[in-house]
Amino acid sequence: MFNFLKKLLHPSAEAPSSANEPSPQSGGDGGGLPMFLIVGLGNIGPEYADTRHNMGFKVVDRLAADAGATWQDKRYGFVTTIRVKNQQLLLLKPSTYMNLSGNAVRYWMNEKKIPRENLLVISDDLALPFGTLRLKPGGSEGGHNGLRHITQILGTNQYARLRFGIGNDFARGGQVDFVLGGFLPEEKQIMDERLGVFADCVRTYALEGIQRAMNKFNGK
Repeated sequence: MFNFLKKLLHPSAEAPSSANEPSPQSGGDGGGLPMFLIVGLGNIGPEYADTRHNMGFKVVDRLAADAGATWQDKRYGFVTTIRVKNQQLLLLKPSTYMNLSGNAVRYWMNEKKIPRENLLVISDDLALPFGTLRLKPGGSEGGHNGLRHITQILGTNQYARLRFGIGNDFARGGQVDFVLGGFLPEEKQIMDERLGVFADCVRTYALEGIQRAMNKFNGK
């Protein structure tokens, strides 16, 4: 899906080996605080900014805005760090385009020594009605090329992912135009509320763990 978006980038280092991964919540910048990598998937550029395929970007933008954080243009993406009580969250918007998202994830996991257990990837999902939240600890990519590339780079699909439903109200053959299209008026009306719920889910994930976050937010 969406192979027309694929861009050539030189690969970075080898994917982190699960055998050498730090224990959960041991990553960070040396300040003693645990660090999580929260990745919002999307495509850079003004032509993609307000499209359904950029819901991952929108969620991490909301987290950054709630914390008063400023984005920095760094290697493989835009990053900022926020603090949620005793946890550090490194927010990432990959600049690799969707189909090569794994390159950015691998780089920042290595750079900040963040274990896979502290990785959460946020994406859009055609299989869910608009605004529906679905948090899972791993599983299939559901045809999403950003998730597929991350799985390929990490060598496993066992990493947390948070899906934002965008619906599938398109005619046969219209999938690409739909996901790269704008929002309906009724979707815009509930956008702010839904982004707030997703931001709360991410903060709960970091503070209380994925199981509690799933119990609290799945189905909301």
